Amino acid sequence: MKLVKHIANLGYGSRKQVQGMFREGRITDADGEVLYADDKVEHDAIRVDGEPLDPPPGLALMLYKPTGYTCSTKDQGRLVYDLLPERFRDRDPVLSSVGRLDRDTSGLLLMTDDGQLLHRIVSPKARLDKVYVAELAQDLRGDEAAQFASGTLLLESDDKPLLPAELEVLGPRQVRLTLHEGRYHQVRRMFAAVGNHVQALQRVRIGGLDLGQLQPGQWRQLQAADLETLFGAAQ
Repeated sequence: MKLVKHIANLGYGSRKQVQGMFREGRITDADGEVLYADDKVEHDAIRVDGEPLDPPPGLALMLYKPTGYTCSTKDQGRLVYDLLPERFRDRDPVLSSVGRLDRDTSGLLLMTDDGQLLHRIVSPKARLDKVYVAELAQDLRGDEAAQFASGTLLLESDDKPLLPAELEVLGPRQVRLTLHEGRYHQVRRMFAAVGNHVQALQRVRIGGLDLGQLQPGQWRQLQAADLETLFGAAQ
């Protein structure tokens, strides 16, 4: 791929704007030598304004989504893309969230521009558990774990019972819940079905990958070892 198109696809600007960056001498190699649009240079050797290029296509990252942010490029208000470099939302192929967390839910969100990876993660065949910690409005009754594990709980407007899920009690109003499927607002709807209400919800793990040392609003690129960890728990 030509350098102009490659850099434009990473969100640095339109092709015309990137051509202007070449003319201004803003694109160099690692030694500071000015590059030209028809040069043949490896991605890792390119600098824009002295800084290395963003990761090439095939990017995957994990983000600690705070509450109040929406997993969208078009909704009003604060978006998860606001937590990333601004040009990330203009990448081609597009950087998409892998599933969603609603505005009031925090925690682990995966994002990628690799369509095959995205489909591999969300596929039921991957068997990637999702683990949540929930704060509840009312004390637990004591029978919730048995109901969630039964495989017979039917949510309102659904015609198929939930798969069994594991509930660990952390306190009178705090639980850790492990799901083996992903339905719309599933955790909140499960507790509504047993007469309770989720006041705060955080996703802490997907597959074998957890938040680690990330703080709310922080993100990091996933490496090959992280993907092995992600899928390893299901193998």
